[in-house]
Amino acid sequence: MSGNQKRKMRSAARLFSVQALFQMETTEQTVQAVTREFANHRFGEQFEDYEMAEGDLDLFRKIVEDAVNWQAKIDQMTDRALVAKWPLGRIDPTLRALFRAACAELIESDTPPKVVIVEFVNIAGAFFPDGREPKFVNAVLDHMAREARPEAF
Repeated sequence: MSGNQKRKMRSAARLFSVQALFQMETTEQTVQAVTREFANHRFGEQFEDYEMAEGDLDLFRKIVEDAVNWQAKIDQMTDRALVAKWPLGRIDPTLRALFRAACAELIESDTPPKVVIVEFVNIAGAFFPDGREPKFVNAVLDHMAREARPEAF
């Protein structure tokens, strides 16, 4: 497998992790149920005019599980990174899922923080192509990365 293909699979896993965490919050599904659904039905799924990407299933599972296991810590870190007027509960649920996924990877992986930030800013751009959310995500994740891994800066 080429390095480019591995990068695409890791990027797809990150996108799927945001979707899974959003789905868990809105449907109250368990980690096991949602990861099973994504593994069996989303990764590589084909539609008439579109094919879902193959994702790195191990990275996907790790991000989702770590986001759930560390949710209290991640949410506290997110609150500290947000402006006081915008507590986490007022943030769009897609952004909440994105912050949880990104911070889980910042806390529990050896992926360079700058890579994590760029990847999740790109995901924000996919979800909010016409908004200011990518810049907002960049600022919040930069703050969170400096707290989670200060030695990397």
